[in-house]
Amino acid sequence: MTVDEAARLAAKLRGEGKRIVLANGCFDLLHVGHIRYLRDARRRGDVLFVAINGDAAVARLKGPGRPLVPAAERLEMLAALRDVDHVVVFDDDTADRLLEALRPDVHAKGTDYTEATVPERATARAIGTEVVIAGDAKSHSSRDLIQAIAERFVGRPPGAS
Repeated sequence: MTVDEAARLAAKLRGEGKRIVLANGCFDLLHVGHIRYLRDARRRGDVLFVAINGDAAVARLKGPGRPLVPAAERLEMLAALRDVDHVVVFDDDTADRLLEALRPDVHAKGTDYTEATVPERATARAIGTEVVIAGDAKSHSSRDLIQAIAERFVGRPPGAS
């Protein structure tokens, strides 16, 4: 869904008394750390919106060669998870404008942040959104998976053991 569609839906759900949670990230190579983050975020409210950075934003944030998986496919995978209610793609490097549009009760960030380092902290505070750190200790990352795959298979043809 678009940001405008998500904002309209969030307003409707808020009107029904639902507690809305927003989680966001690149989700370039889905792994167990993402699942734990989203599961914990979902527990913080009634409805979980997950916002993913668009392809151009991922390239700016993560560097050359990223994203590995295009936004449409990342969206489809996240939407298939039972803890995720709605997925929206946004093109900014931070979720500030998205927070202002959706006005969630809770903004959940992964454990690679602290409450003091959340980029959208000031915006969340200004609109009355609670910032929480969700998920398990940061011991999983797409970057580490990419590096492990590269190290394991450098110089080997695909399918060779």
